[in-house]
Amino acid sequence: MVFHTALDVSLRSVSICIIDGDGNICFEDKVVSEVDEIAAALKRFSPEVCSVGFEAGTLTQYLSYGLQAAGFEVICMEARQVSAALSAMRNKTDRNDARGIAQILRSGWYSRVYVKSMESHLTRALLSGRKAVLKKCVDLENEIRGLIRLLGIKLPGTLKHGAFDDLVRPIIEEHGLMVDSLIPLLDARLMLYQTYLKLDAQVTAMARKDEVCQRLMTVPGVGAITALTFKAGVDNPSRFKRSRTVAAHFGLTPRRFQSGELDNPGHISRAGDADVRSALYVAAHSLVIRSDKWTYLKAWGVRLSKTKGHRRAVIAVARKLAVILHRMWIDETDFRYNSTEVKL
Repeated sequence: MVFHTALDVSLRSVSICIIDGDGNICFEDKVVSEVDEIAAALKRFSPEVCSVGFEAGTLTQYLSYGLQAAGFEVICMEARQVSAALSAMRNKTDRNDARGIAQILRSGWYSRVYVKSMESHLTRALLSGRKAVLKKCVDLENEIRGLIRLLGIKLPGTLKHGAFDDLVRPIIEEHGLMVDSLIPLLDARLMLYQTYLKLDAQVTAMARKDEVCQRLMTVPGVGAITALTFKAGVDNPSRFKRSRTVAAHFGLTPRRFQSGELDNPGHISRAGDADVRSALYVAAHSLVIRSDKWTYLKAWGVRLSKTKGHRRAVIAVARKLAVILHRMWIDETDFRYNSTEVKL
């Protein structure tokens, strides 16, 4: 007998609903959000339950890996699509959401989400930690800049992170009025900056040891951060049938609203991984503005910026970068400076 098993997952509990092929409810339960408890509840109902479906969320990786190890096929569904389907229900409860997800599984009207590997998530954790520490470091620098103005001191507009402490600490100690309030902030900021340097060194070392990252870094403007972010975001390049779909996956293609006689293209969709999209944008900006060596990609971006503006040109270059990086990864080739076209 065919069963459709749905989980409505929250942080501490999971609502389970199992229906048959006709849509009749066969089993309902609510357990804690632990793999062992979920697997035990499903096996108590019937050993014939072999697949489990739920919408993508914060516990997706934990539940996917755990339930797969327990012998279940895991179906992870696109959250926005599930949310749109469940919004038609009058009353929103965990039980009703589980029932709705089960009906979605039965109908087959869902998009399956790719669950990335553990290696990809570990890389993302390192990159996220580095980014978070740097952000806190910058926040403390801005706070110190604001407080030190009470003494009439105006710091340079552009000041490197490494030179900040050496410049500001002697000034504060010389005035002496705000030593008790600013020196602890400087100490905290210095500790954060040293932590950032350690994380940054780990990221650089990881990129140097990775063959894929080294290949991606042959593209002008693409450094260790962009290469690692793109590699972690894609994870498995073969899951994209065409390289052009990579740019759309990361939200770098325009939206479209078409209905009847209306057909209005919009701004880029900004769908998918924001960190990958941001890294590609920074790389494209560096390629167009800072790269000394001329390539067909830079020439195209410069020509485009003269007619469409710098921002649109950089987005277009970022979109093409996503395509090129994926194709280089698939074909195992380095960037060709003299190439006039890219096989998509």
